[in-house]
Amino acid sequence: MLKPHKRAEVEWHEIREIGQEGKNSTAHVVEDVQLGAEIVMKKVEKAKLDSADEYFSEAKALYATAHQNVVPVLYSCEDDDYVYIALPLYENGSLKALMTARNLTVREIVRISCQLLSGLHNIHSKGLIHFDIKPDNVLLSERGEALLSDFGLAKQMYSGEAWQDQFYMPIAPPERVAGPPFNLQHDVYQFGLMLYRMCCGEDTVRNQFDAFGGDRAAFIAALENGTYPDRSMFPEHIPNRLKSVVIRCLKPNPNERFGSALAVANDLAKVEHCFDWEFEAGAGLKKWSRTENGAVKSFVVNGDGSTVFSTTKNGNTRRKTAHCKQTMTLTRIRGVLKDEG
Repeated sequence: MLKPHKRAEVEWHEIREIGQEGKNSTAHVVEDVQLGAEIVMKKVEKAKLDSADEYFSEAKALYATAHQNVVPVLYSCEDDDYVYIALPLYENGSLKALMTARNLTVREIVRISCQLLSGLHNIHSKGLIHFDIKPDNVLLSERGEALLSDFGLAKQMYSGEAWQDQFYMPIAPPERVAGPPFNLQHDVYQFGLMLYRMCCGEDTVRNQFDAFGGDRAAFIAALENGTYPDRSMFPEHIPNRLKSVVIRCLKPNPNERFGSALAVANDLAKVEHCFDWEFEAGAGLKKWSRTENGAVKSFVVNGDGSTVFSTTKNGNTRRKTAHCKQTMTLTRIRGVLKDEG
């Protein structure tokens, strides 16, 4: 006698919780008994989902969008109260964790972005909009490659549009004010905002959002007129081509943004100069450093406007007097970083 459906058991032991994964779920590192490996188990509370039709929607979306830059789903199962999604454990953590630890170089920004855009182009080609692109939802493989994660808000498009009424205000594009439906430019905007954070620092967007002090009307006005986020805050080592990509992604009018993730990647591939400067800011100064052939180059702009450029190799430090000035214009600072980069 044929049985159309079969049920089986899986067993795992929880090791630790690793954080909230949206308002409906948590993520845990577990030991999967069957696989004999540590994996991540996403635990989704059924009671917080709108209907039974949504129980496995995220798992199905992940499975349907298999790609080297999308986190793969190992399996999915359920009990009376929860849906479980089994995912690989990436010890390198998230892009947010990396950006919190330090600023990224231009080379890292371009490389990670192009990897993500490849994954994003794939999910768009499968008819999905992600709706939640942010550094928290980007994981890094053992080789440092970026993978797009968390499809809890992803929706299928119909006639090029999708409906989604859940959103996180600081990363909401301007069209959220008018409401759904939305198209692919929603993801392009959110990617642009993440790219902005990669260029300007992890806390930049959150700090700007908090500065509105809960004044929703002021925030919406800034969002719609293109003054949030502040397009003038790019550090001096960010090339103009990269800045222009960010600014176009963030256009308040969706029709003025890039038409696809692939178009964004094509423009990013044209970025030149300033690739490997590591940027630090604090204590009234800005500092850039990079290593070349065993020598460490350092360029410091002090709070009083004076600059110091030095090269250290084998314990010996020498200053380059042409770049050591009592004051230096922004144009000249950018020129030094370009010429020495």
